[in-house]
Amino acid sequence: MKPETKHILWLITACVAIFFVHLDALPINIMEARNFITAREMLLDDNWILTTINGEARYQKPPLPTWLTAISASIFSIKSLYALRLPAVLMAIFGVCFFYRLVRLVTNKNELSFISSLVLITSFYFTFAGRNGQWDIFTYGFMIAAIYYLFQFFKTSEKLVRNALLTALFIGLSFMSKGPVSLYTLLLPFIISYGIVFGFKAYNKKWGLTALIVVIALLISGWWYAYTYIYDVANSSVILEKETTNWSNYNVKPFYYYWDFFIQTGVWILPALVSLLYPYLKDRVAHKKGYQLSLLWTLTAVVLLSIIPEKKHRYLLPVIIPFALNIGFYIEYLFRHFSEMRRIKETSPVYLQFGAISIVGLLTPFAAGYYFWDQIGNLWPWFLLLSLSVFIGGCYILYHLIYRNIKTVFYTSIFFIAAVMVFGLPLISLLNTNSAHKEMYTLASWEQENNIKVYEYSIPTPEFLWQYGDKMERINGNDTKGLLNNTNTIGILVHEKALPKFKEEFQLFELKVVDEFDLNPVSKEKRKHNFRLHRYLYLVKKK
Repeated sequence: MKPETKHILWLITACVAIFFVHLDALPINIMEARNFITAREMLLDDNWILTTINGEARYQKPPLPTWLTAISASIFSIKSLYALRLPAVLMAIFGVCFFYRLVRLVTNKNELSFISSLVLITSFYFTFAGRNGQWDIFTYGFMIAAIYYLFQFFKTSEKLVRNALLTALFIGLSFMSKGPVSLYTLLLPFIISYGIVFGFKAYNKKWGLTALIVVIALLISGWWYAYTYIYDVANSSVILEKETTNWSNYNVKPFYYYWDFFIQTGVWILPALVSLLYPYLKDRVAHKKGYQLSLLWTLTAVVLLSIIPEKKHRYLLPVIIPFALNIGFYIEYLFRHFSEMRRIKETSPVYLQFGAISIVGLLTPFAAGYYFWDQIGNLWPWFLLLSLSVFIGGCYILYHLIYRNIKTVFYTSIFFIAAVMVFGLPLISLLNTNSAHKEMYTLASWEQENNIKVYEYSIPTPEFLWQYGDKMERINGNDTKGLLNNTNTIGILVHEKALPKFKEEFQLFELKVVDEFDLNPVSKEKRKHNFRLHRYLYLVKKK
């Protein structure tokens, strides 16, 4: 078996362990709920082009990932989290495989490509994106494939038409996944970095094909926007204006907000920091130009993201992609030379990095047992498997770290992370300490049984709306007067911060709390309790 084939199979195995196993362990988050509601309304209302959420136009994001999610849900089940999250998992695997091929193309180093891909899989934001039904993984997965073919288009004169067409196709698919975000945060930094490192000296004969790339990419990415604007100009204009305004007025942070971008790699913080030390690594890495490309690509992406006023740490996902290669260069260098290193300033980051993983593995069974022993119950097999795997893994890492076998230490660390995902995720329910936790899946059937229509007083929370299983109308005091002329009682969902206004607005009606829904993992007395995930169900009658 060829090394690259073996590596791809191992990478797919790692992806299955880290992305796919226990895919339904974590509850749906707000972004997922919005996406899944849109997919559900595609299926129920046949809104495949003019997409909606709660019956209202939702053109903020192009529909390609929603189509794939809706298709998966139609094959398996609209209520299955596995079905809804499966397309994102497959997209993560797709992106990892093309990332491996891209690194191998740039450096011609099989082991470096394998190391870098494992670092990418286990980096915090990439792991998160690969397990969640959010659309970031789609736009960046397709863009990695586009860059793979674009690198060949830039670098060689072979198969130019094929490389141009596939570049255009994947750029278009990336755009159809989340708009222009990946063009700015992943493609543009790559082109800038490629130009600085490799140059465009042999590019003068490719302008015609470059124009073809642009035209085809525009056709693939632009038709849906044109369609929505032509057939729903009012909503399209409002949404476009709101989205444009958000980039400059919403969640505005200072330019230096992303100074800690290396922390977002999660477990690879120390190698990430060392990999940024160009004077130290430039003559030690296995492929100098490849290292220069990954370093410039990473830093350029951070700078371009910093220019945009709107900032969130999850927007750093495109930075993690070239950063994984940057970290891979450092770890591959350790594979070759760590056994010979004697200077403390060179060895201390390695001992701190992998020593910390080892200590976590050794202490986890005892710390987790101390805090959760009374709550484990029938989860004890998962707790036992987790404890054994991380404890043995910690011992193995520590043993080989002492003997400077860094290759074994690294690969055992990957196994360690995979074991945490496989055996640890079923224990996530232990973190839910809210005895009043109650979901809204039964509310629709309650409405039918009692012949009472339920409305939302505030803006519907996507997580509740998803659980409700259908559209839900908003209501205020004036609406209620008309409704109660035709029915005796209605139900209204109210969150606690809206209660004073609600009671004032409905003071002429008889109000009675009949139920309470709370998705928070902690009780109302805790500081982290989020009112957005809590509702009182009031029955409203005429006095």
